[in-house]
Amino acid sequence: MTKPKRRKNNAGVRVNGNGPSVTREPDSWKKQKLAEIHQALNSDPVDIETLRRAAASKGGLLIDELRRKVWPKLLNVNVYDLPHKPGRDVRENHKDYNQVLLDVRRSMKRFPKGMPATERAVLQEQLIDIILEVLKHSPQLHYYQGYHDVAVTLLLLVGERRAIAMLHTLSNHHLRDFMDPTMDSTKHILNYLMPIIEQVDTELHDFMIRAEVGTIFALSWLITWYGHVLSEFRHTLRLYDFFLASHPLMPIYLAAAIVLHREKEVKRTECDMAMVHHLLSRIPQDLPYELLIGRSQALFDQYPPSLLAKRAALQSHKSLSISTFQSFQLSTLHQRPDSVLQRLTKARGSSASRHDHRHPGLEAALSRDRGLLLGQGNRMVKMAVWGLSATLGAAVFAVAQTAMDWGPEMLFQLF
Repeated sequence: MTKPKRRKNNAGVRVNGNGPSVTREPDSWKKQKLAEIHQALNSDPVDIETLRRAAASKGGLLIDELRRKVWPKLLNVNVYDLPHKPGRDVRENHKDYNQVLLDVRRSMKRFPKGMPATERAVLQEQLIDIILEVLKHSPQLHYYQGYHDVAVTLLLLVGERRAIAMLHTLSNHHLRDFMDPTMDSTKHILNYLMPIIEQVDTELHDFMIRAEVGTIFALSWLITWYGHVLSEFRHTLRLYDFFLASHPLMPIYLAAAIVLHREKEVKRTECDMAMVHHLLSRIPQDLPYELLIGRSQALFDQYPPSLLAKRAALQSHKSLSISTFQSFQLSTLHQRPDSVLQRLTKARGSSASRHDHRHPGLEAALSRDRGLLLGQGNRMVKMAVWGLSATLGAAVFAVAQTAMDWGPEMLFQLF
C-alpha cells in the first residue's frame, strides 16, 4: 500500500477528545496582531486603546521595530518634536552627578553580551546625560538608585533623544512616587503587595507574616520595573510593554503574581525572615511571563487599587502616580499618526525658512491640524493643569532621606 505524500504546510494539529483536528497556522495570531497595531498607529487620531490592549495581551508588541513606534505613543511623545541632545554643561554642578556616574559605571550587565567596550562606553556616557537632563528640567524629581535601570532600557531600544522625552514623562507619572525626597511613597506602593496576596491565598499570606519577611524583597523589582533582576533583555522589554500600557501599580500586582506562583516553594521554606527573603528576592529566570502577566491583569481587575486602598494601612498616604493617572491617560487619546506629524514638522520647517510667510491654504491646514490635536478644548487643558499641579506640589519636600535611616546605596545593595 502506497503511503500518502505528506503535504508541506504550516498548519498545527490540536488533539482533543474527538481526535486530531487542523488549526490555523501557529503564527497567524501574530500576523493579525501586527496588522491591528499598524492600523492603530495609522489611524487619525491614533487608536491608543488598541495599542494598549496589544501591549498588554499575549506577546506584547512582538518586535522592537514596533516598540520604537508604539512606546512613544503610549507616553504621548511626539517623535518629531524631541529635545536636543544634552550639552556638556548638564553635568556641571549637578548634585546627583557623582551617584549617577557610580551607578552607570557598574551597570555593565544591562548592556548586551558581546557589545564592544567602546560602544558600551559611548552608551554609558549617553545614559549619564539622559538621567541628568531629565532631573535638570524637573527639579521636583529626586534621583534614586535603580532609576538608571529604567533609563538604560529606554536608551537601548529607542536611542538618546527619544529616551529623554520618554523618561521625562515616565518620571512625572508612572515612576513619580519613587522620585520623592523620602521613601515614604515607595513604601506606600509596596504596602499593596500583602493585601493582594491575602485576597488570594490566606495561608501564604499568614506564613509570610509569621516569617516577618516584609516586602523589601520586592523593592528592586518595583523601582526598576524588573530591569535590574532579569538577565534576558527580551523579558524586560515584554514587561515594559505591559507596564507602559497599564496602571502605575501594575508592577506590584506582578510582584504578587510572582509570589503566588511560587507559593509551594515559599511554604516549603523554613518560616524564617532571612530564609524567606533569600528565596523571594531571587527571581527565577525561567518564569512563565505571559501567564504571570495575564494573572497580574486578572488580579488588578478583581482587586483594584480602589478596593485595596480602603484598608487603613493604605489610607495614610496619597500617591501622585495614581492621582494623576486618569488625566495622563486622557492626554494620550488625541495624537496624530507619525505620517501627519512628519508632514506638519516639515511644513513648519519650510515656513520658518521663508520668514513665516505662509501660503493661506497651508496656514488654514495647519490651523485645522492644531485644532484636531488639541480637540478636547478647555476640559483637557484643565485636566492637564490639575495633573501638573499635583506633580509640582512635591517640590516642597525637604532633603532626600531613606527608609529606616539607611543610605540608598546600602539599601539597594540588598538585591
